[in-house]
Amino acid sequence: MTPTEPENVRRVASVGAGVIGGGWVAHFLARGYDVTAWDPAPDAELRLRRLVDAAWPALTQLGLADGASTDRLTVTATLEEAVADAQFVQESAPEKLGLKRDLLARLDAATPPGVVIASSTSGYPMTDMQTDAEGAGRLVVGHPFNPPYLIPLVEVVGGERTSAEAVTWASRFYEVAGKSVITMDREVPGFIANRLQEALWREALHMVANGEATVKEIDDSITEGPGLRWAFMGPMLTFALAGGEGGMAHMLDHFGPSLKSPWTRLEAPELDKALYDSVVAGCDDAAAGRTIADLVAERDQGVIDVLRATGRLPGARKEAGK
Repeated sequence: MTPTEPENVRRVASVGAGVIGGGWVAHFLARGYDVTAWDPAPDAELRLRRLVDAAWPALTQLGLADGASTDRLTVTATLEEAVADAQFVQESAPEKLGLKRDLLARLDAATPPGVVIASSTSGYPMTDMQTDAEGAGRLVVGHPFNPPYLIPLVEVVGGERTSAEAVTWASRFYEVAGKSVITMDREVPGFIANRLQEALWREALHMVANGEATVKEIDDSITEGPGLRWAFMGPMLTFALAGGEGGMAHMLDHFGPSLKSPWTRLEAPELDKALYDSVVAGCDDAAAGRTIADLVAERDQGVIDVLRATGRLPGARKEAGK
C-alpha cells in the first residue's frame, strides 16, 4: 500500500510518552495534527498531558498551526489502538536494543501497510533494530533533539533493509511538520550531532574528574564563548573564519599542528562515584535553587529568543498539510 503523501498526513501516533515521546506529541499537536499516544507506564497519560501543558506556552509563542489544540490528543490503552489509523508512527521507547527490536516488530505487525515508522533512537543504527520486523523496509531513524517541540533538527537515516522511498518520505514528512532535516547517506553510530555532543561531554567529564574545571566554568565557557557562534554558524565555518581571507586552508596550515597537541582525551573517563557526585553537586550548585520546571521554562524561552534573533522561528515554515 502506498503511504499517504506527507502533505496530506493528518493523524500521527506516538509510541512511548516520556520526555522525548511527549515532546514529539507536543510538537505534532502544535503543528495541527491529530495525535494518538501509548505508553505502558500506569501514569503515562497524566505525565504526558502535564508535559504538553508545560510546553504549550512556548509553542504558542512560536506560533500554532491552524486548528492546533491539546484536545486533539488521544491516549489509548493499547499499542494496537494507537497505531490503528495512524498515517505516521514515531517510536520513542527507552534506549535498550532488545526492547527496540521487539517494539518495532510489534509496531510493524500492528500498523497499516505502507505507513512509515520512525524511531527516536539516539544511538542505535536501524540495521541493528529492524532485525525482527517483517516489514523492515518502512523502518527509519528519525532522531530528534530535546525538547523535540523546540529544537528543529531531525536526523533521518535508514538501515540495510530500509527502502530508499521510506527515507525520502520520512524526510519530506518532517519538513512539512516544521522540522529542519538532515538526511544521512549512511549509518553512523550516534549519528552526527550526538557524536559531536559526546566528544564535548567526555572532555567536560575529564576536566571535572581531574579537578581542572568546575561544572559552572564548563557551562560558562560554552554559553559565553563558542555557543554564541554555534547558534547560527557551525564549527566548520566558524573555524574557516579563523583563517581570515585565506579561509579554512589558511586555518589548517596555521593551526593544523595543534591537532597533535594534548587538547582532548576522547576516551571516556571512568564514571566512578567521585566523578558522579561531583557532576551532580556541580549541577545542583549551578541551578542555584531553581527547580527543574524553572530550568525547563528558562531553556525554552532561551531557545525561542535565539530562534527569533536569528530569524529562524518555526512559525515561518509551512504549516502541516498546507
